Amino acid sequence: MSPTIAAVKRRLRRGLAWLHLWVGLTVGSIFALNGVAGSVLVFHTDLLRWQHPELIAHKPHADPVVLEQLVAQWAPRGVRSIDLPKPELPVWQAYFANGERAYFAPEDGALLLQRAPDNDVLMWLHEWHVALLAHDSGKQVLGVIGWVSLGLLVSGLYLWWPKPGRWRSHLRVHTHPPVRRWVTWHRSGGALLLPLLLLATVTGVGMVYGKGFHAVFTAALGGAVPTLPKLKGAPDEVDWNRVLERAHHALPGARLSRVSMPKPDSRVISFRARAAGEWHPNGRSEVHVDAAGTRVLDVFDATAQAAGARASAALYPLHIGVVGGSAARWVTAIVGLLPMFLLVTGFLFWRRRTGH
Repeated sequence: MSPTIAAVKRRLRRGLAWLHLWVGLTVGSIFALNGVAGSVLVFHTDLLRWQHPELIAHKPHADPVVLEQLVAQWAPRGVRSIDLPKPELPVWQAYFANGERAYFAPEDGALLLQRAPDNDVLMWLHEWHVALLAHDSGKQVLGVIGWVSLGLLVSGLYLWWPKPGRWRSHLRVHTHPPVRRWVTWHRSGGALLLPLLLLATVTGVGMVYGKGFHAVFTAALGGAVPTLPKLKGAPDEVDWNRVLERAHHALPGARLSRVSMPKPDSRVISFRARAAGEWHPNGRSEVHVDAAGTRVLDVFDATAQAAGARASAALYPLHIGVVGGSAARWVTAIVGLLPMFLLVTGFLFWRRRTGH
């Protein structure tokens, strides 16, 4: 290599190192805080059950009479969907358009709890993690931060990459002197856990840009998008007993997980369902029944889709660590703390090296 080319490469490397440092200390700070919030949210349901034991003092039963009562009372107040009772959370969980949630007893629909970001720490952390507390605009900012963070990870890998025969020395961590300790902890920790951190970051970005990622996956690997059947008319009289019965039998082996509130001009009742073999905790399958409960209008079995649609559906469960049992959840929580570890060790290395 000529001296001129070598000098250019050194300057480029110094420039990349400078950019990596300052972008890491600025954008990386938000990335790190977001990761800490994600680590807590891995155990969202467990912490909710611990905080509010009244939510688990029930048997998970989806009574159609209670569902009819909840829809009639709460749909006009902004509820857009309701989770059916399930073993891990045996109550009705309602989602409001403004981000609030409410929980009702499965036996009689009595209100047990209402949560919002301004009165519940876990809800506040959730809104920070998915939208930086700024709704749709926050999601877009978070998406940009995600892409920049991916650039930080790739640039860090490039700056760490050893010459042939020096892999072992580049992975070694030191305790003294402090400047060497922090730089080796930063580089070795990032290099060893980079695949897991890349997975968490890519899946997070994929969720922000869900439609775009789904389009790319399905264009490359195949798969369909579920469509909502059309059946016009006011659903004033929904036969919830027959609707639930039809929906339960529409997809054998699946568990109905969520029902959407009927639209004012449609007689279609839509359910989310988790078919056997799905990773998503609520499933990506769908069942649509007419309001009278006389027929199933459409069934979307997510497990029967081509690889592209299944890959898109895997983003969320991989991101929250539900694939692989409790061990995967703990690994996901630890990976969420890694950006903060890299931020702190990188800052301490910079401070020691510059004498700040």
